[in-house]
Amino acid sequence: MAPELITPPNFTEPHPRVANNPDFYPFFKDCVGAMDGTLVPAWVPRVDQHRYRSRKGRLAQNVLAICDFDMNFTYVYAGWEGSAADARVLDNAVSQDPNFPFPPIGEHCNI
Repeated sequence: MAPELITPPNFTEPHPRVANNPDFYPFFKDCVGAMDGTLVPAWVPRVDQHRYRSRKGRLAQNVLAICDFDMNFTYVYAGWEGSAADARVLDNAVSQDPNFPFPPIGEHCNI
């Protein structure tokens, strides 16, 4: 199901909502989307529950998601323990996942 719902970003031109709005264009002309981590409730075997307990005390998995300006998912990295920090999940996605959508050479990510 993921290939139909998750599509990589288009780095060739700014989104029309940005390109056609003089208030947004100067600030977002090079932006392709937004990235954030979120906690999703999870059912976990008792033996693993301590790793999946979030800072709020709930059982969860940490999910990293990237969306474009149309709110379409362009990348999802799921399955991390709820106790994992967002920075750790991002570091692992960048270093271990060959599908991580790096920007083109010469461009950068603002995190």
